Amino acid sequence: MKRKALACVLTAAMALALFTGCGNEGSGEGSSTPGGSTGENSEVTDVALKVWCPQNQVDSGIMEEQQTAFAAEHPEWNITWTTEIVGEDNCKTEILKDVDAAADVFLFSSDQLIELVDTGAIAQLGGAAEAMVKDTNSEAVRATAMVGDATYAIPFTHNTFFLFYDKTIMDESDVTSLEKIMAKETADDVYNFYFESAGGWKLGAYYYGAGLTVFGPEGNDLTAGVDWNNATGVAVTNYLIDLINNPKCAYDGEIAVSELIEDHRLGVWFDGSWNYENYAKVLGDDLGIGIIPTFNPDGNDYQMMGFYGSKCIGVNAHSKSMAPAIAFATFLGNEANQMLRYEKSAQVPTNLTASASDAVTNDPLAAVIVKESNEASVMQPSHSVFSTRYWTYANAIPTEIRSGVLNKDNVQEKLDAFVEAMTAE
Repeated sequence: MKRKALACVLTAAMALALFTGCGNEGSGEGSSTPGGSTGENSEVTDVALKVWCPQNQVDSGIMEEQQTAFAAEHPEWNITWTTEIVGEDNCKTEILKDVDAAADVFLFSSDQLIELVDTGAIAQLGGAAEAMVKDTNSEAVRATAMVGDATYAIPFTHNTFFLFYDKTIMDESDVTSLEKIMAKETADDVYNFYFESAGGWKLGAYYYGAGLTVFGPEGNDLTAGVDWNNATGVAVTNYLIDLINNPKCAYDGEIAVSELIEDHRLGVWFDGSWNYENYAKVLGDDLGIGIIPTFNPDGNDYQMMGFYGSKCIGVNAHSKSMAPAIAFATFLGNEANQMLRYEKSAQVPTNLTASASDAVTNDPLAAVIVKESNEASVMQPSHSVFSTRYWTYANAIPTEIRSGVLNKDNVQEKLDAFVEAMTAE
């Protein structure tokens, strides 16, 4: 499995000039740069911009602050803002319901890019916007925003998950393997681990960790098929059956992770940097972090391997305010605003200059993200067939385990059906 080493993202110190103008497909033309206005005598144009962003960008005040700053830098536009809460994880789904009615600018997870491009829903970026993406990000990060040689999005933070733990329940030595986590003696009302399928995103860490693949090592070879129904896949699935049904394992949808954390009733859970501040506010110094653990489904220790991608900013290809939309998207992704998000919501910047700052390089959270990226992650497949099938069929695995529909008597049958569904003509 190809792994992307991303240490350079948080260690490289580069003097990079940020070009923050806009460009559309094949063009460097567009609005003035977000850093300056067109002048006092410029004609003012009424502009309506709809923005989709996750809840945390609204609750923290980040989006409102960025909109106010952008409007102040662009007096040539009289902007009417509409801000709606749409999670990065389901942004594509909402866009494709009605592209014309979707946001002009939206935040989304990079695994959705292929389908957005294939459906013509996202604008290709050129000019200064494209230059900023290429000049201020590592090769691995740039790849998450591109299809072929074309740039379609602006990365702003890493998108991977890692391990959180409550230090009053678990020690650092306990969280290195899932076996140790589950074997830890805890109070009767305490859960050792929280299982969250997250639409197949976190589930994949078990199968990929054991060396299994979907469409080959790079995730883009349909002829390679899917090997989750071999002996190793059966062993992993049986392991998951035992884990999900273990009374010391809390299950997503049955009890809220926040409730357990507040009461010091949860030892270990997986999540990303976007929720770090929320957990830190509750647990303070009792909050521990690390890379996801090893696990042993068949007598062999495997390092779990989570998907790596980025979170990006995109522009609706059908926007009626294209130049302001691209300018705002570029503004949101620049160095200063990546640092603002980092300071207010702990989202580690992809921008090389921002990530090389003292604040980031001395941050244990950033260090964990680098370690996770290098030792416990694989690049998330971006093939359109993967994107349109995997999330549905993979998510069904833990759901069916919890309901008893998938059990140790029919593992092979169910995995064969999964492979067949993933590879159907």
